[in-house]
Amino acid sequence: MIYHKNTNIRYRLKIVIRYIMKPMEKKNGFSSGIGFILATAGGSVGLGNLCSFPSKTQENGGAAFVFVYIISVILLGLVLSIAEIFLGRRAKANNVTAYQKVRKGLGWVGLVAMMGAISIAFYYVVIGGFTVKYTLNSFATTPTELNAFAGNVGEVILYSAIFLILAIVIISAGVKKGIEKASIILMPTLIVILIGIVIYCLCLGPGVGDGLSFYLKPDFSKLGAKGILSAMSQAFFSLSIGCGALLTYGSYTGKEVNIGKSVIWIAFFDTFVALLAGFIIFPAIYHYQAVTGEILQSEGLFLLFQSMPLVFNTLGAGGQVLSFLFFGMVSIAAITSLISLVEVVAQYAIQRFRFSRKKACIFIALITLLVSIPIGISIGNDMNGRPALVFDGNSLSDVFDRIVTSVLIPVGALFVSLCFGWFIYKPENKKDLFDFKYLGRKFQEEGLNLGKANYVFAFMIKYIAPILILIIDIVGLLDNIFPNGTSGRTFSLSGLIIILIGIAIVAILIGIYFIFLKNKDNGTNEDEILEAS
Repeated sequence: MIYHKNTNIRYRLKIVIRYIMKPMEKKNGFSSGIGFILATAGGSVGLGNLCSFPSKTQENGGAAFVFVYIISVILLGLVLSIAEIFLGRRAKANNVTAYQKVRKGLGWVGLVAMMGAISIAFYYVVIGGFTVKYTLNSFATTPTELNAFAGNVGEVILYSAIFLILAIVIISAGVKKGIEKASIILMPTLIVILIGIVIYCLCLGPGVGDGLSFYLKPDFSKLGAKGILSAMSQAFFSLSIGCGALLTYGSYTGKEVNIGKSVIWIAFFDTFVALLAGFIIFPAIYHYQAVTGEILQSEGLFLLFQSMPLVFNTLGAGGQVLSFLFFGMVSIAAITSLISLVEVVAQYAIQRFRFSRKKACIFIALITLLVSIPIGISIGNDMNGRPALVFDGNSLSDVFDRIVTSVLIPVGALFVSLCFGWFIYKPENKKDLFDFKYLGRKFQEEGLNLGKANYVFAFMIKYIAPILILIIDIVGLLDNIFPNGTSGRTFSLSGLIIILIGIAIVAILIGIYFIFLKNKDNGTNEDEILEAS
């Protein structure tokens, strides 16, 4: 009896010791590999897949563009995604600290990435509000008219706020209980809705075959160099490379997550959604044109919010259901993207300034909403021919978008490749600096094991990726400064001003970093864990 009693005491003592010595539970990390994959894929899947991809496909010859897009995802997107996620996991910290851990003087790259993320969020909130409005109005007797809604400032602000609040509620709950949990529900829901709408659209009848022919039968004579570069840049931006989101989500993973396999799944989901969007939009639009004889607009927002409602309106009651599912699906895609963008900035605010997660989210939400108001007004003015807050025919949304996509994100993406390919390790032998095999061996030592593809990845990230990014960047700058019109390329003063604003923003952020942040502790994930405990 005494033996059993003593054994019981020793057993209880062991339990207490194990509890005390047990590592602190990671309160702000992903709890599973599938959660990380779905959350990261959700951050990538967004309006770029459902609006920009079909629009650019229409502009650049259809199937040939799609083919080059898929190749670009494989050659460029996978490589850069692996690199950025690994930088996050390696640092276990926000973007600024992550780049500081590569080289102390590179922390400013994290600021540029964060500025890119929040700048996208400023106008993404407005477009997200559009998706909420169109979802809720699907069963109305009168379809939502794009120009009328965009010109109604009160409604635009209201729906933008609703959309933003939905995202903030999820982020405030944390990574595991908020972002991961929501993604596990929202992403499968999005895929199921997408597949259902695809099946419906493929059965519409007249015109569907023409739409599929345009989408699936490549004619490379219609593509050209501009189309190839457009496909490369679309793949580049679609995966959210360069704005810090992949790095942020990567910082919440452990070594048990296989980055290579995870990125393949992330890229698959992102590309799959884009391709499915094409199987919805082109059959539907070509069907509408075959039945009515009317040519629909296929450019940007007009494709999503003007052309598609016209298509749904011709399908009777079934069209109303289809409209609800379609815009509901677009809302889901938009909200998962906004979550990833806001989390980039929230993570830094929490770790650098020791804010609670809820305070950080509320603060960021208020700033985002305040900036989104003039952007929303500008979009309405631009669509309705009013000059206020419109810069040389560009709404503030267009201005922000061009600054982000032409300057901020390209800088971020370029330094992802440079940091990973050239700066992350300091070889003792200078010859090893140029040896991609040395780089591949170092990756393996740090747990990035890509199997037989390890050396291929090292070669791509060291030599090929920076060159391709530079080409995309240079072409993007030229397209802004010397846009291609009906009479060839002409100089655009407004385009030059927009690019110079973007460059000035980068210069200011570099100055802020070296003056105020270089020698400061910018925080790590551990700071949030300690706070939460």
